[in-house]
This record gives sequence, C-alpha cells and structure tokens, in this order.
Amino acid sequence: MAASEEAVRLNRALAEARPDAFIPNLAMSLNNLANRLSDLGRREDALAAAEEAVRHYRALAEARLDAFTPNLAAYNLAAMLSDLGRREEALAAAEESVRLYRPLSEARSDAFTSELAVSLNTLANRLSNLGRREEALAAAEESVRLYRPLSEARPDAFTPGLAVSLNTLATRLSDLGRREEALAAGEEAVRLRRALAEARPDAFTLELARSLLVLGGLHKEGNPELALSTLREGIVRLSPMFAAAPGGLSAM
Repeated sequence: MAASEEAVRLNRALAEARPDAFIPNLAMSLNNLANRLSDLGRREDALAAAEEAVRHYRALAEARLDAFTPNLAAYNLAAMLSDLGRREEALAAAEESVRLYRPLSEARSDAFTSELAVSLNTLANRLSNLGRREEALAAAEESVRLYRPLSEARPDAFTPGLAVSLNTLATRLSDLGRREEALAAGEEAVRLRRALAEARPDAFTLELARSLLVLGGLHKEGNPELALSTLREGIVRLSPMFAAAPGGLSAM
C-alpha cells in the first residue's frame, strides 16, 4: 500500500512536468493503488483512484486509439461501483467494456476474445442485479460460447475462465426457471473445477467449493438429498481455508 501511494506521488509529479511521457505511468500506478485500497476494504478510496485512472486512460485512448483502448476496456470499474451499490453506473461501465472489446476481438481474436468473454460475464452479472434477466442470460451464453473454443485450444489458459462463465450461466438460467439447463451448466462447471482443483488445489479448491455451492442450490427443488450432499462437500472444501485464515471464519 505504501509503495503504491509513493508510486502515485512520484508519477503525478512527473506527469505534471511532462504529461505526454508520464500520464500512462500515472494511470498504471493509480490502477495499482486502487487494487491495494480494495484489498484493504477501503472501497470509496479505491473507487476514487480507479475513476482517476479511467479518466486518464480515456483521454489517452482518444489521442491514441490503438495504443490505449485496451487499457480503458480492461478497467473493471463495474465491480467497484457494484460493491458500493451504484448499480446503474456499474452497468454502464460493464456495457462500455463490452463495446470496446468487440472491435478489438474482431481485429485480434487471439489477443482479445478472452477479454471480451470476461467482460460479457461481468455484464451478465450487472444486468442480473437490475432484474434484466433475459439480457443477462444472453450475455452469459455469449461468454460461454466464446470461451469454449479457447478452452479446447488452450485448456490450461482458458478452462478456468470457462468454468467461471458456466457458473454464471447456470445461475442466470435458474433465474428464468430453466432448471434442467441450469443443472447441466452447473454440473459442467463442477467437473471442470474438480479437475483443476486436483491438479492445483491451492489455486482452485476455493473455486470448486463455489461451484459446488451453486450446484447444491440448483438441486434443492428436485433432489434435496443430492443438494445436501453437494452443499456439504462445498462446505468441507472450504473448512481448511477457514481454519487457515487469520481470525478463522470471520476473516474470510
């Protein structure tokens, strides 16, 4: 945190003297500061730093479209706004990210299709928060469609992202009462994350637990016993993490 704050101070002074050379560095350091503030639960301060970074990247992208549009598109301002209950603004940020990534993905699919898939998954969640369920489902479905060929070509790199989008898709289908399709998506997410967790438990056990909890919730109506066993497995997978966290469960 202290290092991030110092970097912002230094880059701000440099940018004031030579804005053409150092505003990109200032924007990057503000992005790092926003992430550190967010890690510490200082959401308002994190959002302020993030919004300043976005303002700089927007101006840079207007001057040099090819160089800085990816930086602007990548900015996950939607999540920070959503965390503060600013749902309409969060949706606008998510929509802008998708708009920016579409032409980038069309021009350089190898570099930006995965980023478009991520932004669509974010958009699905922001639309759902505002009760726009059909549109949320469409965004989630597109995210999964984009991730599938990426995961087939490079499973190590893109299977985790596919699992995230499948989890979102399962929830969005459930919101619309499409239970069988929701179960299929939820079960696929669990299968993928189970394999990931077996290979790298430190990185993916938490993600597997999340998918199990989602799937358990989907089973509640049709198969309460299976719901209970699935939820129990998810909780068991989480238990060692609760024990290892400083302060136990209250710290997670």
